[in-house]
Amino acid sequence: MPKKKRRCDEAQLKWFEEALERIKKATGARTQVQLAEVLDVRQSSISDAKRRCSIPADWFLKLYRSHGLDPDWLSEGVEPVYINADKAKVPADTLLRETPAPYGRMNSRGRLVPVSTMAGADKDAAEWEPKSIEELSVPESFCRPKLLVVKVDSASMDPVITRGAFVGIDRDQSEHPDGDLCAVHFPHQGLTIRRVFHQGDTFLLKADNDQYSDLTIPAEEMNDRTVGRVIWVLQNLAPM
Repeated sequence: MPKKKRRCDEAQLKWFEEALERIKKATGARTQVQLAEVLDVRQSSISDAKRRCSIPADWFLKLYRSHGLDPDWLSEGVEPVYINADKAKVPADTLLRETPAPYGRMNSRGRLVPVSTMAGADKDAAEWEPKSIEELSVPESFCRPKLLVVKVDSASMDPVITRGAFVGIDRDQSEHPDGDLCAVHFPHQGLTIRRVFHQGDTFLLKADNDQYSDLTIPAEEMNDRTVGRVIWVLQNLAPM
């Protein structure tokens, strides 16, 4: 009788996909065809490996010889990235930023980032600039090139964002999709975080907490006063 093909379980498939993603990032291979060329194997060999959820040991050896990559990093995300950095095609810092180890593993990376007040360096200034008051360690996967982290001093978005929460804001994102959370600058007050809705010639900034009034901004001012969009929130869900 023919042998029954072994099927991958969910954990094996997740491991394979994460390892393959590290290989692609480190080699610059974007397609299965390009990856086959880098590994000097048939394209069908990659399909076979995915079906088995298993990466042949000789692939790791080839990648060490051609790119100086550490097999432990390729397999499990354990640093260092390179054994021989002279053969690196992509800087290690770039790879660690773009392909972090899954959060929760012992080897997952964190990064210390500055935390600003909502008021900023000078709340009376025409443009808002951060004022650092402390540092926060966040998972590498939470970081962005223009990440801004602020400590919330208002309950206007309670219970979604509570007073004292840490909010990550991407300053590269200045779009205003209806209902999204945006950080907007109000001169003499500092930053406010509200849900944004476009209404003709104005934008409505809506609070989740009914005890706070909604705000409006003329549409022509919105781009200049938008600091960025909220991409994550870290906060306690229960009293300490």
